[in-house]
Amino acid sequence: MRTRDHSGLSPEAAAVLSVSPSRRTVLRGLLAAGALAATGAGLTACGMPGTRQDPAACRAEDRSSSDKRLVISNWPLYIDVDENDESKRPTLDAFAAENGLEVSYTEDINDNNEFFGKVRNQLAGCQAIERDMIVLTDWMASRLIRLGWVQPLDKSKLGNVDANLLDSLRGRPWDENNEFAVPWQTGLSGIAYNGNVTSEVRTVEELLTRPDLRGKVTMLSEMRDTMGLILLSLGHDPTDFTEDDFEDALNTLQRAVDSGQIRRFTGNDYAQELSKGDIAACVAWSGDVIQLNFEDENVKFVSPESGVMLWSDNMQVPNQATHQANAEAMMNYYYEPTVAAELAAWVNYICPVKGAQAEMEKIDPELAANQLIFPDESVLAKSKVFMALNEAQERIYESKFQQVIGA
Repeated sequence: MRTRDHSGLSPEAAAVLSVSPSRRTVLRGLLAAGALAATGAGLTACGMPGTRQDPAACRAEDRSSSDKRLVISNWPLYIDVDENDESKRPTLDAFAAENGLEVSYTEDINDNNEFFGKVRNQLAGCQAIERDMIVLTDWMASRLIRLGWVQPLDKSKLGNVDANLLDSLRGRPWDENNEFAVPWQTGLSGIAYNGNVTSEVRTVEELLTRPDLRGKVTMLSEMRDTMGLILLSLGHDPTDFTEDDFEDALNTLQRAVDSGQIRRFTGNDYAQELSKGDIAACVAWSGDVIQLNFEDENVKFVSPESGVMLWSDNMQVPNQATHQANAEAMMNYYYEPTVAAELAAWVNYICPVKGAQAEMEKIDPELAANQLIFPDESVLAKSKVFMALNEAQERIYESKFQQVIGA
């Protein structure tokens, strides 16, 4: 377990504690131009004839009972590791031993679009990608569901998931019945500011209009984070918005760009600028600010008064996987509160499992009180997941957003 001294934080830090390297730095480190190019390529592929599949017609025989293997692709730094032997992953090793499985766990997902590019030709052609489980962020998980590239899950084998999944992660608009995806870990998108160079920033409106921040603000090149927060600030619902709502938010963003309020749009590279005080405030991911707060408690994460965006990375079973039951066993295992707490004590993102907080009390009471690992109902009630987009919406909205941010 990795822990650090996280005493002395002010209430304004919204219980941000610094406890581990930010895996989100790997996940979200795309620059706008690169993201646009990759997204464009992905959408072109999505629009080609014959790319969609029927999961029922693109299903392999499940060999789980006779072939005790499981092949997983996940992000780096996203599972607990034995500090004395980094080749060991305690929770995963225990699962493998308990189930008599040989588990191949590969940290080969470095960004969603890149991974999509690796596997799309095979999945589009109903071919195996030699993986039984993949972990992708909401919007990409949604795309795979839309394309019919992932298998529906057998809920009879997911009793822990059914019982212990956080209510805030149920009924997501792109997988309303949690039929195709199970959250692995979760996080927030909100505001960060450097208290060494500015007073606190509590709202998105302040971020976009406050005169003393002009030219000292960055926002994310990821549309769903930036536009989601602006939609919230204008009273629109990011989970169910209209074209007019989107235009209203886009116009608000355009005015901030035109006025010189926003210095630039970034991937994860905002973090160093914020830490140095080169920028005063920004749209940020909670995991990054945890790390910065450890170095300087005046760098703080804020949940805007209008709400935060909630994202998840999701476990899915791709078409032609040959060990689906073994994958479902692993999903169910990580929704045991004791296991979920052990994992959360290492990775320090929002734990999606009910009951894990009580188990964390036994491991580290301070981590159990961390609102960025175990947010209370007041935080979750103000969090939103971006609306699932169809192909046409994704093309249109991404194109308009990219035009405004100058990508």
